[in-house]
Amino acid sequence: MLTRYGCRGCHVIPGVPGANPRVGPPLRGIRDRVYIAGVLTNSPENLIRWIERPRDVDRRTAMPETGITRAEARDAAAYLYSLQ
Repeated sequence: MLTRYGCRGCHVIPGVPGANPRVGPPLRGIRDRVYIAGVLTNSPENLIRWIERPRDVDRRTAMPETGITRAEARDAAAYLYSLQ
C-alpha cells in the first residue's frame, strides 16, 4: 500500500524497498513526535486524517492527496505507529 500510493517517493520508510528519498520527513518514530505536519497533535485519529486528506489540514502542504481510503489510511497509520 505504501508503494501503491507513492509514499516511498517522498519518505524514508523502514522495510519498504526504494524508500530512500529526502523530500518528506522520515517516518520512523512517528509515534513519539508531538505534532503531525507541524500542526496536528499526534494521535491515531489525526494521523489518519492527515494521511487521508492532508490539504484539509494545510492547503499549502507538499503532501499530495492520494485518494487513499479511510480503511487504508487507518492501516497505514497503524503500520507507521509500529515503527521504532
